[in-house]
Amino acid sequence: EYKSDWLICQSCPHRDRCTNSKDSVKVITRHVWENYMDQVEEIRHTIGMKERYKQRKETIERVFADAKEKHGMRYTQYRGL
Repeated sequence: EYKSDWLICQSCPHRDRCTNSKDSVKVITRHVWENYMDQVEEIRHTIGMKERYKQRKETIERVFADAKEKHGMRYTQYRGL
């Protein structure tokens, strides 16, 4: 989590476009793994990976869909590992 310095933000001419807080603080919260998720998103849009995702859609995702719909695995009892 990032919090801006209120002294700097208070005199900023762009404050009204940046934050609406009364104490003039901009707060930015990112997920712990956000940097990695951004990298994966960039990789996913490359030419080679588009073909791989197309292949995945035709193979493994079909298996998951069948398990979910035909074998009652739509909901699980536990979450995580």
